Amino acid sequence: MRKRTYEIDMCNGSLMDKLISFALPLMLSGILQLLFNAVDIVVVGRFSGSQALAAVGSTTALINIFTNLFIGISLGANVLTARYYASGKKSEVSDTVHTAMMFAVLSGIVMLFVGILSAKISLELMGTPDDVIGRSTLYMRIYFLGMPFFMIYNYGAAILRAIGDTKRPLIFLIFSGIVNACLNLLLVIVFHLDVAGVAIGTVASQFLSSILVLWCLIRSDADYCLRISKLKIHPKYLLQILQIGIPAGIQSTVINFSNALLQSSVNSFGSIAMAGYTAANNLLGFIYMSVNAVTQACMSFTSQNYGARKPKRMDHILLDCMVLSIGIALALGSVMYFGGPKILAIYNKDPEVIHAGMEVLSYTTLTYFLCGLMDLFPGALRGMGRSGVPMLLSIIGTVGIRVLWIFAIFPAHRSVAVLFVSYPVSWIVTIFMQVICYYFVRKKVYGGLLKC
Repeated sequence: MRKRTYEIDMCNGSLMDKLISFALPLMLSGILQLLFNAVDIVVVGRFSGSQALAAVGSTTALINIFTNLFIGISLGANVLTARYYASGKKSEVSDTVHTAMMFAVLSGIVMLFVGILSAKISLELMGTPDDVIGRSTLYMRIYFLGMPFFMIYNYGAAILRAIGDTKRPLIFLIFSGIVNACLNLLLVIVFHLDVAGVAIGTVASQFLSSILVLWCLIRSDADYCLRISKLKIHPKYLLQILQIGIPAGIQSTVINFSNALLQSSVNSFGSIAMAGYTAANNLLGFIYMSVNAVTQACMSFTSQNYGARKPKRMDHILLDCMVLSIGIALALGSVMYFGGPKILAIYNKDPEVIHAGMEVLSYTTLTYFLCGLMDLFPGALRGMGRSGVPMLLSIIGTVGIRVLWIFAIFPAHRSVAVLFVSYPVSWIVTIFMQVICYYFVRKKVYGGLLKC
């Protein structure tokens, strides 16, 4: 199979350099996306005040709850496309791509209406303060207008990642992110649109990124070429996508539900704590995106080598990804921890907001490598097409511990610091369970591959 310059041969040759080549553009994409999102937060925080900052930040966990199920399903499209591509099954690749992109359009339209109609009541259920809820509702409703574009980009990028192309999605993100940043500055500073301005900028950038990824897929001459006339749902391939993707989506959704509970607990301390949490959470997002790029690499490489029936190479993929994930998380976590006060001041110079943000960072930055490890094992298992059990273990370990912490420990020791100790505790418990699961699943899957 001819490899194009933007594709990576995941099944042959050295591994570490290819993993880095795959993960680095994906990592930069995630970091740039957060930087452009940080522009939203910085602009409203500096030019519209702490209440506007809290309004934007209070929607993050809630938006993730609404969207992460469908984003998780895109992982199913990634795994299935990678498997068929490595096996040389051209017809199956094409049917998977067209099914995935049609599903992206339909799910985006559904999320548009769900988000707009349920925005205010969802924010009320989270205990969003009265001085913030009006702006939060407006931000969410405008944000969800861009949901079809958001889904098209994410599913299209998942297909490109399946064949090793992480560079073009990065280029698309740079263009759309620059548009987002410029619109934020224009609409907030010049036209004084407050939170509405940053929401409009986000929708515009999502539209641009979706157009670019569609252009890329349509112009391709490869097996994954997209033809608008061929867009349809093929039940056989949709079922396989859902079997892998739904557990991943449910896991992400439920974890974000626990984060929403944490957000509700933070909300109880008022808008200052909310603003500090918003800024700190944005910084943690940079670490998450970086280690998640390694997890995505692990999943895509494992999936292609699973399709090519190379189990020993799959072992090396996981080990190399563990080294990468730990190293990246410790390096970035140290920067965020020791430079925390100065970095938080970029978002808001209020000493109380900075103090609240540091309470969060103190317990989550240097321990974040645990989160990277926790996600790697489910990533490898999804690459093998096994997604259900890792989902259950992540929910039990991560969500279970955090919910228990919020309702059993936090009420007796009410502070932001106590609240966020739950993060490293839940990561350790979940890693322990995922390693045991991986051992037994690996033994079964590898045995089957070697017999074939």
